[in-house]
Amino acid sequence: MGGAFVAAAILARLGGRIGLPTIPLFILAGILLGPHTPGFVLLDDPHDLEMLSALGLVLLLFYLGLEFHMDDLKTGGRKMVVAGTAYLVLNVGAGLAFGFALGWGTSEALVLAGVLGISSSAIVTKVLVDLGRIGNPETKPILGIIVVEDIFLALYLAALQPVISGADDVGAMLLDIGKAFGFLLLLAIAARWGTGIVGRLFDTKDNELLVISFLGAAVLVAGIAEKFGVADAIAAFMVGLILGNTSSRGRVLHLVHPLRDAFAAIFFFAFGLSIDPGDLPSVIWPVLAAVVVTLSMNVLAGLFAARIYGFGPEPTANVATTLLARGEFALILATMAAAAGLDARLSPFIAGYVLILAVVAPLIAGRSYWLARLLPGGKVTAERQREEEEQPTPAAR
Repeated sequence: MGGAFVAAAILARLGGRIGLPTIPLFILAGILLGPHTPGFVLLDDPHDLEMLSALGLVLLLFYLGLEFHMDDLKTGGRKMVVAGTAYLVLNVGAGLAFGFALGWGTSEALVLAGVLGISSSAIVTKVLVDLGRIGNPETKPILGIIVVEDIFLALYLAALQPVISGADDVGAMLLDIGKAFGFLLLLAIAARWGTGIVGRLFDTKDNELLVISFLGAAVLVAGIAEKFGVADAIAAFMVGLILGNTSSRGRVLHLVHPLRDAFAAIFFFAFGLSIDPGDLPSVIWPVLAAVVVTLSMNVLAGLFAARIYGFGPEPTANVATTLLARGEFALILATMAAAAGLDARLSPFIAGYVLILAVVAPLIAGRSYWLARLLPGGKVTAERQREEEEQPTPAAR
């Protein structure tokens, strides 16, 4: 664990000097010190960091929930659902079509639909934090799309497992979906009407007790959620959403920062440990084609969200590029596919696809203004900005 922290810090420090975001560098540290690359191996088994990695994901989404307000759901919930549904239809639909076009099989196509269709909640959250965009107007739709994706994810996993494993028990599948939906409904009820009770439970002036309380609540609810077939990420988000509407919100935000940053670094480092770059050459062309498909669908989804919210070219570009990364969910699907004995090409394909987008997406998100110039109205906006920059300041005049 100490080696992971030090390696991530050194690479991130070097990358920061040339303006690179931390996420791809944390991942790169894991790849370089993992069992799949030559040289010193820090960890032979990536699962050794599994619990710490899971904690990193939980804290990232817990923080995201704290930043999200119930008022945002009340006033803009319908728009968020529409934008999130459109994102899923475009990306999951394109992933399914791409899977069938590859000709690897129906079960494989269903797996690829999820791989290409669902963004990485962890990377999206970290990108928003690193780029200082938490307060931007387009961030609320981005978070809304992530929430819709995670709800879809819980139901999708419950339905997919019996399909790819060849199970014929439709009743068991419906029961799993019902349990996942029921647990999500309980969390939603707690977020809507339970904040008063929760606020009193967490009302303490002792920072130590507050840290233990919110950390215990986030991790416990995330663990229970997994038992019900719900992604731990969405459960942690809901706990953050509930606490974000209590009087303790400001202190919790302050106290969770160092925990979030430390364990997020472990999450991305462990993510890199699980990737074998040597598998990439055998599936490089399908991987590159999938990256192009994902880029195209994200731009279309960004344009659709912009139409709903009335955004200009810059917020539109931010929506399209921030949601680009794929990550933890794709790796879960790769594990499921391998256990079900699906096409052997799926695992290296998913690893290569995730690696490229996990590294490239934060870089593209940080330079979203390039895309903004190509969108309708973007050229006019860029020229206006240039004119404003060329005008002398009041002091100079």
